[in-house]
Amino acid sequence: MDNLKFGTSGLRGLVSDLVGWPSYAYATAFLDSVAARAGGERVVLIGRDLRASSPGIAATVANAAAAAGFRAIDCGALPTPALALEGFRRGACAIMVTGSHIPQDRNGLKFYRPDGEISKTDEAAIVAALERVGKEGTVGPDVPATSDSDVVERYRRRYRAAFASTLLAGLRVAVYQQSSVARDLLVELLEGFGARAVPIGRSETFVPIDTEAHRPEDIAFIREAMTCGAFDALVTTDGDADRPLVADATGRILRGDVLGLVTARYLDAAAVVVPVTAGSAIERAGGFRRVLRTRVGSPFVIAGMEEMTRDGAGTVVGFEANGGFLLGSDITLADGTLPALPTRDAMLPILATLASARDGGLTLAALVASLNAGETASGRLPDTPSARSDALLRRLGEAAFRTRFLEPVGTSRSVDTQDGVRIELTAGQTIHFRASGNAPELRCYAEAASATEAETLVDWGLKAAADAIRS
Repeated sequence: MDNLKFGTSGLRGLVSDLVGWPSYAYATAFLDSVAARAGGERVVLIGRDLRASSPGIAATVANAAAAAGFRAIDCGALPTPALALEGFRRGACAIMVTGSHIPQDRNGLKFYRPDGEISKTDEAAIVAALERVGKEGTVGPDVPATSDSDVVERYRRRYRAAFASTLLAGLRVAVYQQSSVARDLLVELLEGFGARAVPIGRSETFVPIDTEAHRPEDIAFIREAMTCGAFDALVTTDGDADRPLVADATGRILRGDVLGLVTARYLDAAAVVVPVTAGSAIERAGGFRRVLRTRVGSPFVIAGMEEMTRDGAGTVVGFEANGGFLLGSDITLADGTLPALPTRDAMLPILATLASARDGGLTLAALVASLNAGETASGRLPDTPSARSDALLRRLGEAAFRTRFLEPVGTSRSVDTQDGVRIELTAGQTIHFRASGNAPELRCYAEAASATEAETLVDWGLKAAADAIRS
């Protein structure tokens, strides 16, 4: 159990470390602490993704719920945002069994209060409660959970009530189904909005789609799929469908923060909350009254949206560099209202991006070009213990060391140290170093005018960081 950790969103670890008592104990700790304080009916909704270990872990979570005096409702395999939406509707807590984009040998748990994702304070409460539950024990006999098969339909109706049935009329879209829990829902929704949706690449084994750090095999598959020239776009999601992936007609994958920017503009948002890893095009794009940057992770973005709402900033949205989009306010559209959903969602940015291109009579490539969003690159220094990463980041926070460190590439114009060290150079590029929240590695991100320039800056940053850590 010591190997299980809360990352930027939820608890994650190896399946071998999670099955059995560990998942039972963490679910019990959540129910005994956060859920017990939430009030309302003692009900917990349980969902899962399509990886092989998820059904068994979900059954264990249901047993924990029964033992804690909660009525467990099995919502089956469904998108995480659909489970969260149902929790809002019922005023109930929820637990999603998913490892999101990480490989099949890993899995995780995402916890929801009736009003949305748990906070970092809630995570600390769960860890404290875990000490009372104990790290060893025996899981009791299986207790059947009540099932509810209509949750996905209610999630589907959320979009049908807000957008016209002709939203995507005439578009030709390849749906890379792989093992996304939304693979059939994506096809049904796109066709319901008038697109011709063609399913491709369905897999019965889990495919770890990362919408931010793309695997070479996924890039190659998407490019090959689009060489036929039959599609305007390709869409898919990560495993639990809270992160979108959209590629243009050439097979080039659009950045997640670009999808977020397009969606925020499509919704005419007044205020936008993003982590420090999102590109600076958000500020350059204009049209937003306020832009707030936070640490990396949806709990921080949600806290930022709540702050904006308290300040009366108007309609508030948030998104992450992985493309997951969060609605902090109800949004009134021409054809209906889209209620707030303050958790990551893949469906909205997919629909809004395709609709933006169609409404403007643009290809996706032309739409992105019109944003002048620049180019980004990222890389990681593996096998770097957090103590070493933290030591380097502290030194980079010191002006004298930072000046010497940056000498080969320029000088700093501004520095953001709320999550790692993000440095804007006087020549307009940005380089950002931060320790991973999920693995012993140092991450480096860069933004520049061209892809080559961004990649060169990352390569330099990783080498310079490695040299500095060794010195």
